[in-house]
Amino acid sequence: MASIRHEIVIDASPEHIWDVLRDVGAVHERLLPGRVMDTRLEGDQRFLTFPDGHVIRELIVAIDDDSRCLAYSVVEGARPPLEHHHASFEVRPEGDEAGRLIWTTNVLPHTQATEIRIRIEHGAWEMKQAIEATARS
Repeated sequence: MASIRHEIVIDASPEHIWDVLRDVGAVHERLLPGRVMDTRLEGDQRFLTFPDGHVIRELIVAIDDDSRCLAYSVVEGARPPLEHHHASFEVRPEGDEAGRLIWTTNVLPHTQATEIRIRIEHGAWEMKQAIEATARS
């Protein structure tokens, strides 16, 4: 199994970053606007719709406000196709006025790690842009 860890500093308070991340039903509005067109929740499942109509089904495993940690798993619709996917976001303070987003993802097959890493790095940059834009407003 491949384990991918990516960290990015976001120019926003950890509280603001966490508020955006934990709002699991508003990915299309707050976290990845433009990248995700719609978010739908059904119990502990989240459905993300992309601009091309593709839908990913995720399981929200845990939301821990005390540790600012969100765990989720893609259970259907992964691109590229995966046998296993589990990921988590963690938010930590970074200096006086910023936060560090730590995104850890475990995937099978491990041969997909390079492609998944590229997508994570790009996605983290998009999240940073969206979060910082709302932190300034």
